[in-house]
Amino acid sequence: MRAPLKPLDQALAELLAQARPLAGEDSVDCFEADGRVLRQDAVSPLQVPPQDNSAMDGYAVRAAECHSGEAVLPLSQRIPAGSVGQPLEPGTVARIFTGAPVPQGADAVVMQEDCELLDDGRVRIKARPESGQWIRRAGEDIQLGATVIAAGTRLAPAELGLAASIGLARLAVAPRPRVALFSTGDELVMPGTVAPEHMPAGSIYNSNRFFLRALLERMGCEVTDFGIVPDRREATLAALREAAGSHDLILTSGGVSVGEEDHVKPAVEALGQLDLWQIAVKPGKPFAYGRVNRDGQQGAGFAHFIGLPGNPVSSYVTFLLLVRPFVLRLQGAARTAPRALPMRADFDWPRGDKRREFLRVRINDQGGLELFRNQSSGVLTSAAWGDGVIDNPAGQTIARGDRVQFISFAELLS
Repeated sequence: MRAPLKPLDQALAELLAQARPLAGEDSVDCFEADGRVLRQDAVSPLQVPPQDNSAMDGYAVRAAECHSGEAVLPLSQRIPAGSVGQPLEPGTVARIFTGAPVPQGADAVVMQEDCELLDDGRVRIKARPESGQWIRRAGEDIQLGATVIAAGTRLAPAELGLAASIGLARLAVAPRPRVALFSTGDELVMPGTVAPEHMPAGSIYNSNRFFLRALLERMGCEVTDFGIVPDRREATLAALREAAGSHDLILTSGGVSVGEEDHVKPAVEALGQLDLWQIAVKPGKPFAYGRVNRDGQQGAGFAHFIGLPGNPVSSYVTFLLLVRPFVLRLQGAARTAPRALPMRADFDWPRGDKRREFLRVRINDQGGLELFRNQSSGVLTSAAWGDGVIDNPAGQTIARGDRVQFISFAELLS
């Protein structure tokens, strides 16, 4: 009796339970930390801003001296950014520039558009300032001792700027996962080796290898590309042994079913252990997780093994749904799940599938979602055309105007 299909959420939970964050950490320059996962909290050794400063080019004043809205006061000093002025003398104003410290005694800044510099050097204040206006208070952005970036954060440009703003030149980050990538299948041909008009009957170009490698590298992995492994047991065993020796994860596409020419499953089982799942997801379904023992021996350590389906869209989508969070967990990322946003469907989908579907869609100019015409697992055009996928529950039909759950490729690929 065939085992029931495994729900996606259950498969993901079981997969993540196997992913322990990699040991150790790297100290990297902030310029090199984009996309890395922070291993230690970034704690501020100072407050930002360090003192009250001007949010505008203008004049620092005592608000009470300008209540008339037409005060004319002498100019006592000029304070550019990067310098510190003298205490503001009563009955005077100070020329001040954005970012410059507000002088002691001043309690407001009037923007230069509301002021007039007279020929005699005095300044007419043509607005009634409120105490505190256009002043950025010391510590209003960051307090001394505050955790500004939490461990487990996947660093993006804004976080790198934030780290620099508190004086951090280097950050402690998780090591890069070392991933061995290979494809199986004698039908696969590398682009550039055979011209399209000379392709043997039954052969196809190996597209999976290109997008899987790019996806892994975008996630900060160090990828070793083992190429195409022939459909032979000994070749498969040799590739797995070599890959397990110095990698954290082995990722393959194709060859994990139970056909006579699918050698990955028995080879992984010979060198470790393997679970082959049929997941209730479309596109996708066949998925394998296991371990390959180093030196083929228990107790010598192991490399994780993940086998993806061979159909390109199935491989692409199951990578994003399952491998992506697994790799993030290896790096200790606190957040592994993508956000799903409610959006309007501008199409009808009258035939809900028994499996949970991930429909390739594109955002149109009206802010709704258009459906790619062919949702087959072999049509990679749908992934290149689309802006993301709709997470559609099993058995769910969609009528034009319905709210659906949209997951953006931009987030999944960032």
